[in-house]
Amino acid sequence: MQIEHYLKQFQAIIETCPTVQTFNIAYDKRSTYEGFIRGEIVFVDDSVLHLREFVDAETDIDRLTYVYQYMNAEQRLIFRYDNTGHHRKLNLATYPHHKHAGSEENVEASPAPDLAAVLDEIQTCITLPL
Repeated sequence: MQIEHYLKQFQAIIETCPTVQTFNIAYDKRSTYEGFIRGEIVFVDDSVLHLREFVDAETDIDRLTYVYQYMNAEQRLIFRYDNTGHHRKLNLATYPHHKHAGSEENVEASPAPDLAAVLDEIQTCITLPL
């Protein structure tokens, strides 16, 4: 798959999410198959997802690095998924993939989610005003 196809799919996932208010995503095509994605998505409750992915789509979708950091409207961490290799000592079964839940210190094993899974999880967190 060429990287352009992945980037189109990525944007379509965002555009079809019913709780997205606005988004600003930058795409940097590095080669025919590699690209870097960076941006933020603002939701209807003013919470924000900051994201980064470095993707190789030559044979399969391989997200070489990723970060999905979800913050509430007061800029407090709700969760962050990433594959930064800084928690080796925790012996996580999914290392280097992990999730920070509610704080930097609360680290748990987690398989690597994709953007659609992260958006689904965020939708369960959003409370709309009455």
